[in-house]
Amino acid sequence: MDVLMIRKMAALAAVILGLLAAPAQAKSPLDPLAEQYVRLSLAIGENEEGYIDAYYGPAEWQSAAKAAPRDLPALKAEVAALTLAVTRIKPGWLVAEEKRRRLFLLAQLKAAETRLRMMSGEKPSFEDEAEGLFGVRPVLKPLSAYDPVLKEIEALVPGEGPLWQRVDAFNDRFIIPADRLQAVMDAAIAECRTRTMAHIALPANERFTLEFVTGKSWSGYNWYKGNATSLIQINTDLPVRLSRAVDLGCHEGYPGHHVLNMLLEERLSKAKGWVEFSVYPLYSPQSLIAEGSANYGIELAFPGDERRAFEVGTLYPLAGLDPKDADAYLALLEAQKALAGARFTIASEFLSGRITKDQAIALTQTYGLVSAKRAAQTVAFSEQYRSYVINYGLGLDMVRAYVEGAGPDQAARWKRMEAVISEPTLPGDLLR
Repeated sequence: MDVLMIRKMAALAAVILGLLAAPAQAKSPLDPLAEQYVRLSLAIGENEEGYIDAYYGPAEWQSAAKAAPRDLPALKAEVAALTLAVTRIKPGWLVAEEKRRRLFLLAQLKAAETRLRMMSGEKPSFEDEAEGLFGVRPVLKPLSAYDPVLKEIEALVPGEGPLWQRVDAFNDRFIIPADRLQAVMDAAIAECRTRTMAHIALPANERFTLEFVTGKSWSGYNWYKGNATSLIQINTDLPVRLSRAVDLGCHEGYPGHHVLNMLLEERLSKAKGWVEFSVYPLYSPQSLIAEGSANYGIELAFPGDERRAFEVGTLYPLAGLDPKDADAYLALLEAQKALAGARFTIASEFLSGRITKDQAIALTQTYGLVSAKRAAQTVAFSEQYRSYVINYGLGLDMVRAYVEGAGPDQAARWKRMEAVISEPTLPGDLLR
């Protein structure tokens, strides 16, 4: 064997040994920064109750955040340093999905920076706050822009007295009796689940617990616990109307918050090792995607006349209600959707101090067409969660336009919806 051949064989052996010694999959340069982001989010959460909506990462990270709390100036400096570190990871170094991951981290850090400034006493305008936290700037219309909608609704509920009073009284005819609420909610959630599972594969171990609570500013909440498990709570401070059964079943459950959190955990946090998806800071662009998709999920799961058919055939009998006015009830609810933006304007005026709380409640009665008690709950939510309110209406509009851009085919819409709630989706992605 000549020297040249020996050298060739030695070179080949070196290559083989190098391949054997190499890791099976190179780690992403974003991985250590993602871990730092999670730890940082947990540390911020120690300064504000409710900042962390869900966490299912390593327990020791949460324990570390509790054991060594950091003040706001230190957290601001860490957010700035981490933002710079992520920015220095050039997109050209990353594959396509990692580029989206990088943008997601930057958007979440921008929200953290905004929230820390607010926690330090800064008071941005309603629009600036919303843009900083949720990644989209709302356009606020004057309340007078909704007056034509009120006139249209006048024709649906004729009679004497204030319009809100007539509408509220009509809607109260569809209150679910307290002793029937469990059965109605169970049936609604089960139907939402069945319709979702026809299009989206869910983990075999997925489950939820349903509770009825009081003393909250919200009507329903999903507390995601990790490992495909949720606690869904329904607030019974005010009587629950029949329309809310499907709304809450889809929004809090299927294909809403429960499904979104499951898919992010299974497909990103676990399957890809993207630890940043093991934590959900409430005041972040994640919430516009979460609330918008949860609201659109109602329309997607019950297209056309299917909602009416299910409610009349199943929920009305369970609730012991007469369905003879079901069409009028649904028509009124549909007309009221055009008033959704008034809530943002009222919240902006109230939070900026331009109107008092009593004035905000009165305006909510007028433009929300609800009783004083329901208006007070709405204003209490705005007082607690501030510009978060935009995520419901504006988020719905954005998700609807994006998903329905797939065309009229329901299967295509469900496929696009699945992508929205299982990928690192940002509000800007919905506008492209």
